[in-house]
Amino acid sequence: MNFQPLGKRVLVKRVEETNTTASGIIIPDNAKEKPLMGEIIAVSQELSDVKTGDKVLFAKYGGTEVKLGTEEYLVLNIDDVLGIVK
Repeated sequence: MNFQPLGKRVLVKRVEETNTTASGIIIPDNAKEKPLMGEIIAVSQELSDVKTGDKVLFAKYGGTEVKLGTEEYLVLNIDDVLGIVK
């Protein structure tokens, strides 16, 4: 399924964090916060400062959750993207 963001938006897939702490304690899914880092899957044609494949940090309450096929994504305004992780 193809999705092209409009305006100044990007489509992001959250990057899942590990389920275990450094000391080996397993964190249940219901106790974890949703990750604030993701990989850009699609970029609006209006944007040139980010590209597909970039890993980014985004605002905690930013974006709109969407389900495309069986996968869950976020559509974020570029203002909600805090920076690129290198």
